[in-house]
Amino acid sequence: MNARTLPPAELPPVDTDVAIIGSGFAGLGMAIRLRQAGLKDFLIAEKANSVGGTWRDNHYPGCACDVQSHVYSFSFAPNPRWSRMFARQPEIHGYLEECAQRYGVQPHLRFGHELVSAVYDEERHGWQIRFANGQQWTARVLISGMGGLSRAALPDLAGLASFKGKIFHSQQWDHGYALDGKRVAVIGTGASAIQFVPQIAPRVAQLSLFQRTPPWIMPKADRAVKPLEQWLFRHLPFTQKIMRAGLYCMLESRAFGFAIHPSLMKSAQKIAERHLRRQVADPALRAQLTPDYTMGCKRILISNDYFPAVSRQNVSLISAGIARIEEDAVVTSDGVRHPADCLIFGTGFQVADPFPRGVILGKGGVDIVDTWRDGAHAYLGTALPGYPNFFMIVGPNTGLGHNSMVYMIESQVEYILRALHAMRSERAAAIEVRPQVERAYNERIQQQLGRAIWSTGGCKSWYLDPNTGNNTTLWPGFAFRFRQATRRFSMEDYFAYAPAAVSHGHDALASGPLGQTRDSATSSVEAT
Repeated sequence: MNARTLPPAELPPVDTDVAIIGSGFAGLGMAIRLRQAGLKDFLIAEKANSVGGTWRDNHYPGCACDVQSHVYSFSFAPNPRWSRMFARQPEIHGYLEECAQRYGVQPHLRFGHELVSAVYDEERHGWQIRFANGQQWTARVLISGMGGLSRAALPDLAGLASFKGKIFHSQQWDHGYALDGKRVAVIGTGASAIQFVPQIAPRVAQLSLFQRTPPWIMPKADRAVKPLEQWLFRHLPFTQKIMRAGLYCMLESRAFGFAIHPSLMKSAQKIAERHLRRQVADPALRAQLTPDYTMGCKRILISNDYFPAVSRQNVSLISAGIARIEEDAVVTSDGVRHPADCLIFGTGFQVADPFPRGVILGKGGVDIVDTWRDGAHAYLGTALPGYPNFFMIVGPNTGLGHNSMVYMIESQVEYILRALHAMRSERAAAIEVRPQVERAYNERIQQQLGRAIWSTGGCKSWYLDPNTGNNTTLWPGFAFRFRQATRRFSMEDYFAYAPAAVSHGHDALASGPLGQTRDSATSSVEAT
């Protein structure tokens, strides 16, 4: 038996150099690149029993990516076998499982390890990590690959506990519950609902769809990848590189409308309006489905079957607010009861609060929730003052509204690799980004975001922090600009702490920042 199969009471403490939390694109990408760089002393903690992250947890009917498959994959691991331009959940999950096996990270995986707490130990310059199964790790470096789409968001609705029927969030879809012939209430019309509503609408007796704000929806240019294309990608790999580059450039050009010249979104909005007119004949329903904000202010969705599904006779679109839940119905603010046997929440995720209270504690035991009291922030979305040797992938202001998140993930992974290389070169036990560096960086980010469509489009969205109104989610511009920003690691941006060393009977430089005591700690590491 190994540590992965021992019962909780027998799990011995584990010491590792690098601890990675999560095994989605972020965690696996980090692990693969560590191995490729020759670093083998690391472990990946995964709460579930398989890899995949978002693409393991979200398995609702119709679940698929809204970015083309050829760019929504690792640059170092092209997949010539994608079956569709926009891959569906089982295929993406299978791709990640294949990557874990192909690149030899399976021995580093520890399943059934749900993070309970990670506390920074200032004396030892490392992290004390505890899991729900009783396992304890010590790690010099902690890397979060948890992402922003890992914690389901559930609205606080009066009377929800009194509902006698079935309740689940789209992330925890219950495939064992038969929806056929049921009265189903779907709460929320975000990216998940757009995909699963067309799948379940033909099966249910009645579907009540509760919409707070209608999304802008564009046509989805999806199709099967032809056998000839797959043959070319397999036998002439440069053809897939050309495809990937073309898609990347096409998607990247959309940043002009989002962040550079928001007025350009009016042209795209006309396409969405035409798409709505063509698919919804009823003027009253069409009015309900027409947003009153500028396109791009909220996440733009893509679908060819959502509008036809909402137009079905057994589907009711309800825009009145929800007043309360009763044991067999949803009651709206206009006093109407909408009978239901099942409630399905398509209400998204807790993007603004990725870490629960008590999970990440930095220097002095300060909770990251308190550090982010006025909104999440980080240097390059990766490092945070007060949390040495802690790196985030898909951290604050790294999200994209126009291109592939895998591109951003790979940019952060390479930056973290350079940080680890710099720590070895400088013999630093710990590094911590300087507060003034992180503050200046985020001031620039917020200034740029203030001119973008997400701030000027006249809507509220999950991109914005509910307390401050700042956009703490998205990167304000072209993705390649983020790649440029993370291409170099500069130790000048960080405090570097020396390891504890016994000298004449006492610790020398045990807690002093190297950057304040010797000039050699200020250096830059170029990409290798």
